[in-house]
Amino acid sequence: MSDLITLTLPDGSQREVARGTTGADVAASIGPGLAKAALAAKLDGELVDLSRPIEADASLALVTARDEADALELVRHDFAHVLAEAVQQLFPGTQITFGPATDDGFYYDFAPAPGRGPFTEDDLPAIEEAMRAIIRADKPLRREVWPRAQLISRWKQQGENFKAEWAAELPGDEDLTVYWSGEDWLDMCRGPHLPSTGKLDPQAFKLTRVSGAYWRGDQKNAMLSRVYGTAWLNKKQLDAHLMRLEEAAKRDHRKLGREMDLFHLQEEAHGSVFWHPRGFVIYRALEAYMRRRLDLGGYDEVKTPQIMDARQWEQSGHWGKYRENMFVIPDEVPNTEDEGPVVSNDAQWMALKPMNCPGHVLIFRQGIKSYRDLPLRFAEMGCCHRNEPHGALHGIMRVRQFTQDDGHIFCREDQIVAEVQMFCDLLDSVYEDLGFERYSIKLALRPEKRFGSDEMWDQAESELRNAVAAAGRATEEFGWEELPGEGAFYAPKLEFHLTDAIGRTWQCGTIQSDRVLPERLDATYVGEDGNRHRPVMLHRAILGTYERFIGILIEHHAGWFPTWLAPVQAVVATIVSDADAYAGDVAAALKAAGVRVETDLRNEKINLKVREHSLQKAPYMLVVGRREAEEGTVALRNLKGGEQKVMPLAEAIALIKADALPPDLKP
Repeated sequence: MSDLITLTLPDGSQREVARGTTGADVAASIGPGLAKAALAAKLDGELVDLSRPIEADASLALVTARDEADALELVRHDFAHVLAEAVQQLFPGTQITFGPATDDGFYYDFAPAPGRGPFTEDDLPAIEEAMRAIIRADKPLRREVWPRAQLISRWKQQGENFKAEWAAELPGDEDLTVYWSGEDWLDMCRGPHLPSTGKLDPQAFKLTRVSGAYWRGDQKNAMLSRVYGTAWLNKKQLDAHLMRLEEAAKRDHRKLGREMDLFHLQEEAHGSVFWHPRGFVIYRALEAYMRRRLDLGGYDEVKTPQIMDARQWEQSGHWGKYRENMFVIPDEVPNTEDEGPVVSNDAQWMALKPMNCPGHVLIFRQGIKSYRDLPLRFAEMGCCHRNEPHGALHGIMRVRQFTQDDGHIFCREDQIVAEVQMFCDLLDSVYEDLGFERYSIKLALRPEKRFGSDEMWDQAESELRNAVAAAGRATEEFGWEELPGEGAFYAPKLEFHLTDAIGRTWQCGTIQSDRVLPERLDATYVGEDGNRHRPVMLHRAILGTYERFIGILIEHHAGWFPTWLAPVQAVVATIVSDADAYAGDVAAALKAAGVRVETDLRNEKINLKVREHSLQKAPYMLVVGRREAEEGTVALRNLKGGEQKVMPLAEAIALIKADALPPDLKP
């Protein structure tokens, strides 16, 4: 065996180096600047420590802060370990468990020392200071592989019962690795890590909150204290993130929903929304808009039952794959994939529908369908129920009762690409109308547990890829990405992720190419050859659910809806009581023009009225006094922009009416 190996660098150049050379050695050989900037290495695409010896020919890339995705994952992982070390320094006897990186930071779960009680947010400042001390100490981070028995013994000696339990359960053929922080603290971890704690910016993190968490997510296990933090590459990034969080708090749909009197939630109907009159105005306006768009898109609207026989859900496959999320009547029913629904002589098991698709197949099956009938596009504003865990509920964003802008397209295989393209064009137009400028597209591929053959999945995934490419959207501009293992159990899917006004992403739209459900529910059409064929079923939605999408709209627009969606589009406010009668006439004229209007005749100063109606996010205020009453004018104020202009009443009404038209109805 040669003592030399060949490393291929990202620019295509090759270096012949001694076997056992590390990424750090290569960085140093290129130059001192890179040696200082390097954080980790990528060997044949795998992220590894800079200190890992390279034993065979490989492609090598050195990771620096410029490689932001990899760099953030590294630093967040390291911040989690520094957090654990700091907590054990401050609170001896604390046991450590797991500490992963998250989308914007990290967390670590701890078992506080006996008698201490759970951690609280009052503990966070001291922990932050201890973390900064560890970072400033620039402690080297060193990887070691330990024999299983030795590591378990070490954990037990230190009283780390959770780590010992986990080490004992890891696969027998897996190397058990630990990382030392300096010479006095270690944790079990697969890695990789930065070369030392000093590579972290001590001003680029903040501990944010504390919560309870069960060991391994099981409520039967011990309750732990989870400490969350956010972490970035530098203080500038942290400050920008904290500003986004502050802005997000101002836009929180639950807060604005209360202030604007749109909806409420309460214990008596966990996970269901009580829409108030103003909130339901938004709902109805959005629903009416979607119906018009679907009508023009060639959809036929249908309505399917809320409750169906459990045998139907067994046949569709939902019983085995989705039973725990379904509301069943009565509810003493087997809950395993092997056991089907039980039917007695007295009553049959029923289930509230968690989705609309089986009902649409049953409509399709009524009567004989020909290849000439396809595509058939069914749409339903379908109310569904899913038994989401209590802890997963979140305002109107995650609920148990919701209404989907659902649709299913039954088509031939040769029609799939064109149908997906048409859907993408419709979705693009709807998102633009609703004020969203950007979205990305992801292809969620087959999960491990699924129905259907590999050939079916190969074909379905290929069709979705081809459709997006034909639509010109499989590009960097649309953030095209493939997500292995994230498809539904019956079909791969295209996901459409909206970007809102403050840069957050929301997965809303979806289209799935399904051959499984038509087969399981025996949907067929008569082909040109006179034989029976299975249609392909495209499951599609643009908004997702009305509840969640309205929550997104509230936060995206910060409550300042486009005028056509605003619950109250105009307020007529008086300066003096002498103008009350004229204010009534102005309001009547606006209402006759189709504008949603209120009057404010209170004996209050106009500045107070402006402030209060601004909080209610009314787009327009028409201020009237004696002069306006005499001249037939109004002082029209744009409450969002603060501009005011005196104009004839007819001109003001025309302006507001034009602005209040839904985008699809504008000339």
